[in-house]
Amino acid sequence: MPHSTIVFDLDGTLVETAPDLIATLNAVLAREGYAAVPFEEARKMIGGGVRHMLARALDRHGVALTPVELDRLFADFIPHYAAHIADHSRPFPGLAQTLDCLAAQGDRLAVCTNKLEHLSVLLLERLGLAGRFAAICGQDTFGIAKPDPELLRRTIARAGGSLQSAVMVGDSAADVAIARAAGVPVIAVDFGYSDIPPLLLKADNVIGHFEELPAAVASLLGR
Repeated sequence: MPHSTIVFDLDGTLVETAPDLIATLNAVLAREGYAAVPFEEARKMIGGGVRHMLARALDRHGVALTPVELDRLFADFIPHYAAHIADHSRPFPGLAQTLDCLAAQGDRLAVCTNKLEHLSVLLLERLGLAGRFAAICGQDTFGIAKPDPELLRRTIARAGGSLQSAVMVGDSAADVAIARAAGVPVIAVDFGYSDIPPLLLKADNVIGHFEELPAAVASLLGR
């Protein structure tokens, strides 16, 4: 059997990035004269990329941003976030051990995220995880964002894998949608940032801890 490629979403799947993302979001809002978004509410805004999060946060304040205004806030957000990207962000429990287990089985590991590539690499480097992945692809890597399945296809190809022996692991409807459109089985984690209950995402499997992942992958790939 060919080696499998396990492709992970980043925010809310591999890493609990909410503390640093939300701190930056609220710093940008404060500069604009808006009140902070409460943590638990803001946590559910993560996952679609920074522009999506900013738009949702301002919509909460009754503000509809023009594309130019959104670009300006995005340009404010990125350098502040990069400077604080791993202040409080940490891998979810059991991640490192599970990645080691999958790698020991010969699996390729990759990241497919709507985060910008350089921020994804920076975060994973700061957490000592970047070297574990054969490919780390963001929305700007190919100029394609989730849920466009081409982002997943190209990520798998960059990792040296094939669609026929790949699995997607994520926390959101976009992760399930991109996997379905690419014809790849998908596993959802129940500890991420989805505002839809994980069991309603209609993934092929749902896990509550990374220690469950190797068995879930094996069941989907028939190994």
